[in-house]
Amino acid sequence: MRYQVPQFIEVEDKIFGPLTLKQFLYLAGAGGMGLIFFTLFPIYLALLLTLPFAALGLGLAFYRPNDRPLIEAAEHALSYLLSRRLYLWKQPSIKPTVAEERTLQAPLVVPKINESKLSDLTWSLNIKDRRQTGVRDDKGFRV
Repeated sequence: MRYQVPQFIEVEDKIFGPLTLKQFLYLAGAGGMGLIFFTLFPIYLALLLTLPFAALGLGLAFYRPNDRPLIEAAEHALSYLLSRRLYLWKQPSIKPTVAEERTLQAPLVVPKINESKLSDLTWSLNIKDRRQTGVRDDKGFRV
């Protein structure tokens, strides 16, 4: 049996001409608010009240910051503003005591290596590296 795999599942369907259902509802809501304002208030006050709703409706319908809908950005901003936040501060450093200062200022002891120990160490490291990496000589034998 063969089944047809759905494609383009992330693309919303265009229902009202070039608009999706969400875009149409955002624009219809902004238009409805404008209509309510124009019927209830004088024209100069209705214009002042309608412009922010028209801008919000257009932004929700068409503006996509970072290829995400504006409603998601508004949702994240609102949840950030309403959530509790934890503020941490840097605590002042405590000065070490005299005994701790002496241990901190102790001289660093570096072991001395003579030439023969150094050459033995490098030879052993080279041999281990060749055995681990599988290096072969010119005849094909492992070194």
